[in-house]
Amino acid sequence: MDEGKWISMKQKKFATKIIHIGNEPNLKEGGSGDVVTPIHLSSTFARKKVDLKTAGYEYSRSGNPTRYALEKNLASLENAQFAFAYASGLAAITNVLLLLKSGDHVVSIDDVYGGTRRLFTRVFEQFGISFTFADFSNAKEIGKYITPKTKMIWLESPTNPLLKIIDIASIAQFAKTKHITSVVDNTFATPFFQNPLDLGADIVVHSMTKYIGGHSDGVGGAIMLSNKEIAERVKFLQNAVGAILSPFDSYSFLRGIKTLALRMKQHEENAKKIVSFLQSQKKVKKIYYPGLKTHPGFAIAQKQMKGFGAMISFEINGSLQDAVIFLESLEIISIAESLGAVESLIEHPASMTHASVPKEEREKIGLSDTLIRLSVGIEDVEDLIDDLTSAFSHI
Repeated sequence: MDEGKWISMKQKKFATKIIHIGNEPNLKEGGSGDVVTPIHLSSTFARKKVDLKTAGYEYSRSGNPTRYALEKNLASLENAQFAFAYASGLAAITNVLLLLKSGDHVVSIDDVYGGTRRLFTRVFEQFGISFTFADFSNAKEIGKYITPKTKMIWLESPTNPLLKIIDIASIAQFAKTKHITSVVDNTFATPFFQNPLDLGADIVVHSMTKYIGGHSDGVGGAIMLSNKEIAERVKFLQNAVGAILSPFDSYSFLRGIKTLALRMKQHEENAKKIVSFLQSQKKVKKIYYPGLKTHPGFAIAQKQMKGFGAMISFEINGSLQDAVIFLESLEIISIAESLGAVESLIEHPASMTHASVPKEEREKIGLSDTLIRLSVGIEDVEDLIDDLTSAFSHI
């Protein structure tokens, strides 16, 4: 695709970009005209001259045509200039943290994915990087956690699993005044509903395993950003550390992305109906969903999101055993640790995704033993409600 057409395509609407960017047919003389990007399995690329790379590629860790096509597409999702794909979401997060050095300090939202917290505290702390976990859902609170050594602010919005909403624009603006890098894990909201770079954030990360892939058949992560200086460092780290996404997985994610807009509309439509159902259940103590007017972050969510997503957390009005019985009584909805797939998935954070977080820390942030996290799929919503109704009848 020539430069003029590329610029034009970047200006198209979301559902058009996700299908076409990175999948441009090669219509040049000798080109095959594929409307689907092929899988380039070659680990290395030959050159005619010692000092001349062939088509810009030399070794698949450094760059691969299929991965490049995906990265081009990923950048368009978040209105970014650059994107980098990795073997997992945590590999992507690791590459972001490698921008830091010993002695640096990170302020993170307290209600962060358990795997992220584990990476922070049990891996990077041993290299002299310190972390403070705090509730700055009220953006005015962030200042008191900042020190002269603070180099990064880490946030999720909505958070995992309590679905707190953080004022991204306010945090990003504050970070810029202090020359601190702001990073947003946008996995829950997806680029369809929220674009943190447009709100002023420096870096966006995604677990592509979730909504971007959408079919529970690939594990991957991504970093998107527009700052050229940071991007050059990230590109170096991607190559130097080597946790890159394979050509086959790159192809799979490109395929999954094509239906992202359609899927997200159905995910959210189903989620809203299930939230309404849960509100009528006496066995539900509390519901966490940013689309509820009673949610503390509802006003901010309306301002910075184009939709409220399909993640719901709720507390069972009962004991830990009641929560387990409820989960194990479901038939359609699978008990599984992932989210964002076409099939509905449900889990018990205290026992599963956040089991690595000490109980006292879980209780401190409000993550109770009766909390359940539901990733609403795109099945017929009446069948999902019937499944939930049956499970509630067992407790």
